[in-house]
Amino acid sequence: MQQKELGRFKRHQRIRKKLLGTSERPRLSVHRSLKNLFVQVVDDMSSKTVFSFSSLDKSFKQKAKGNKVNIAQKLGEFYGPKLKEKGVKKVEFDRGGYRYHGRV
Repeated sequence: MQQKELGRFKRHQRIRKKLLGTSERPRLSVHRSLKNLFVQVVDDMSSKTVFSFSSLDKSFKQKAKGNKVNIAQKLGEFYGPKLKEKGVKKVEFDRGGYRYHGRV
């Protein structure tokens, strides 16, 4: 593991100690690669993934154009209504050790 990734991993572990996803308020976990964004909505109490989506999804990729920051913003707008259909109204945001700006 590279030094930069190891630092992100340590930050993520520190954040995860404080966050816990429940069935009423699941944890929204973000992973950022160089080109794409991956998001999971997780209920930690039952160890189940409620919903997952990414910028690689074919239905999303056809509609989203622009730079990576715009695509990340459109990702939330595109999948927000689908989360409400699943019954998720509030989430605990897990930034995954990334800075809270730009794509996160």
